[in-house]
Amino acid sequence: MAEKIIMLACSAGMSTSLLVSKMEAAAKQDGVDYKIFATSAADIDHQLSQDPHPDVLLLGPQVRYMANDVKKKTDKAGIPMDIINMSDYGMMNGENVLQAAEKLLGDR
Repeated sequence: MAEKIIMLACSAGMSTSLLVSKMEAAAKQDGVDYKIFATSAADIDHQLSQDPHPDVLLLGPQVRYMANDVKKKTDKAGIPMDIINMSDYGMMNGENVLQAAEKLLGDR
């Protein structure tokens, strides 16, 4: 079973799918076991209600306009949330995005 669950959310969940692959490769290289998945912003409420729910949520830069509303929901659920750095997103830098998630989790 994965140590932590990292959820990425964007408009449709498709543009973050490649980033998920890059993050999984970085996690494997770092020797950590995370479940990392992408979903649409419309699916955030559903995912937050799941058991187990994500341990951290990263929003794609294209849905940053939703950050305040999503933050209220993640705060209520006790889940840290942030927006993926636009440069790391554009370059599909899985290692940097993974490190950002770990920082939110308090890992490493």
